This record gives sequence, C-alpha cells and structure tokens, in this order.
Amino acid sequence: MKISKKDALIWFEFFSILPEDEEIMTKQQEIIYATFAQIEAAIDNRNDTLMSEIRGLKTLENRTFFVGNESKFSKGCRSCLMGTGLSAIRKTNQCNVECKFCYNYGELDNIPPIGEGMWEIGDTKFYEKDIDLLLSIQQKPTGISYVYLEPFMEIEKYYSIIKKFSNAQIYQHLYTNGTLATEETLKALGQAGLDEIRFNLGASNCSDKVIENIGIAKKYIKNVGIETPMTPEFFEAFFKKKQAIFETKLDFINCAELHLNENNIDNYYEENMYISRHGYISPIWSRKLTLKFMKIADEENWDLAIHDCSNHTKFARDLNLSSKEGRWFGSSNYGCEFSRIPYEVFLPILRDDNFKFLSEEELPDGYKAGEMIF
Repeated sequence: MKISKKDALIWFEFFSILPEDEEIMTKQQEIIYATFAQIEAAIDNRNDTLMSEIRGLKTLENRTFFVGNESKFSKGCRSCLMGTGLSAIRKTNQCNVECKFCYNYGELDNIPPIGEGMWEIGDTKFYEKDIDLLLSIQQKPTGISYVYLEPFMEIEKYYSIIKKFSNAQIYQHLYTNGTLATEETLKALGQAGLDEIRFNLGASNCSDKVIENIGIAKKYIKNVGIETPMTPEFFEAFFKKKQAIFETKLDFINCAELHLNENNIDNYYEENMYISRHGYISPIWSRKLTLKFMKIADEENWDLAIHDCSNHTKFARDLNLSSKEGRWFGSSNYGCEFSRIPYEVFLPILRDDNFKFLSEEELPDGYKAGEMIF
C-alpha cells in the first residue's frame, strides 16, 4: 500500500506512545512497513537524482560508489567489500574524546576491557603468543582492522602484533581520531608494517593538529586517508581547511553515512530520519551531503578517491562476508540496531511539509484510524 503522509503521521503518533511491551498487530505492521517504504522511496529518488549529476561516478562491482583516482581507493575497503575482511581486532576500551556521532556515546567510561595482555579477534580472546597458532590453523583473511576505541591511548602495545600480521602478509589498517598521534608513534607503526591508517577528522572538527598528523603519517605509512561520518559540521569544517588537507597528500576520503543506535540517537532527535531496508536508521542529510561532497570532488578533479560508504555499501559488505563464510543464500548480519523500533524518531520527517511522498493512496478498509479491530 502507498500510505499517505497524513495517515502515516496519524498512525506513527499512535505507535510512538505505545508501551514498550505492547505487541504490534499484523495490520499495524503493514502500516509501519508501508510508511518506511514511502520514506525510503522518496530518499532513494532524491539520491538517484543527485548521483545522476555526478559525471565521474564509478562503482565497485555495484557494491559501492566512488569518484576520483581508482588507484587510491582504500585497499582496506576492497578487502571489506570484495575479500574476506573486515576482520576486526579489538584491544583498547578507552577514548580521549566523546563525539556526538559515536556508537558508544554516553558509555565510554563503562566499556568492558578486553583483558590484560589480550586481543579480541572474531569474538575470541587471544594472547599475542596465540597468533602463530591461529595463523597455522585458520585461513588468513584478506585484511584486518584495528578498532575500538582509540588505539593511540596505548599504541605501543600494537607494534609487535602489527609486525606479526605483517610478516604473515595480511593487509592491516587502523582507525584513529589522530589527536594523540606523534611523529614517533606514526613512524613506529609504519616500521611495524601497518599498511593503512584512517583518521576520523570529524572527531576533532578538522583540527590543525590532526591535519598535520595526516601529513606526517603519509611519510611513514603507504595508504593514508580520512574516514568520518558525514555530518553538516564535518562538511563545513572540511571546506574551510580543504587546501591544508590536500597538502598532506592523503590518498582517500571515506564518507560514512551516519547511522544511529540507542546510544547516540538522542543527539539527533529532531532530525529527519529514514530506515534503510528495515535496518540502519540515518538522518536523511548524511548521504545527501556525501553526494554533494563527491560532486564537488569530481568537478574539481581531486587527485584522491572519495568513497560513498553508505547504508547500501554496508548492506553489500555483509552479503559479501556471509558469502565468504559459506552461509546460506541471502544470509546477512545487516539489520536494525534497536531492540524496539523508535517510532517517535520518524515524527519530524512525517511532520515536515517540505518532505513529500512520491505517490499516495487511500488506506484500504480496515486500516484507517478508528477502523482497526483490536
């Protein structure tokens, strides 16, 4: 059914006040899904129009989109989308900043430790001495990534394990906000064999210090880039510092479509939201800004790769990983990150007179407010 925006708003105002343990009826579920489909169709139509205006838009086997120098497209992203990575390695449970877009917002002081002298790989705890055993038994991934939370809080612990995986010829990349990096530590990472480093430049609001560290990293690490959730704040700050950023000679920029979870969604409570394939919930401006960013990059012929790391890309990533794991046809870990859908976060977009559904129909008999039998 192509529910009207007016009817969708009436129903979602009702859903938003239901007790959390209230069971949704089948017909109500149809209304919910019809509303999500209407919102998503309008967003997809807008994005298709924006993409059609990017003359140099390229695709990586239909799994993601990018513009610019294909040779500089992140090899870590290729591993994630085409190979058997992203294999996350977790060590550090602390961070020195708190970003409103962080998936751990509000709970940074309560993140459980991995364990003294231990590393978490594939949800299993390892000592460094166990890595040789792991490599001798299981098939090597095409790539691994160091995440969770800020590695430079204890970066000296990473050098030896990076060297071990480097000797095994496994591609490695590391995420950081970059504020704690120094020339000494960046050089040590390069010497240990780190292949790629990604700076979350939005975490520092494009600070001069982090931009300087991007340039230093490029002296010692082959592949250097930016990976940041695309927000209005990052978009604005980037263009104020654009020339200084380019002077670092970085290779790529991954523009992540911001998706929200129970920790950070309240920071964006009044924003217009959509839900992608009943999975990730995102502000509608995030990918719009990415596509605008890519259009500028294409028109100005930036000599780097600009990657549209969207919800579509995340969906393709999980399909690829499931395939490589030998799971059943259609299997994927992509899904909603909320135990209960927060219906109230869709009220702003349904109340926005400037947001239109592509087409609308009258609700069938039995689906209108006041007609449904409970």
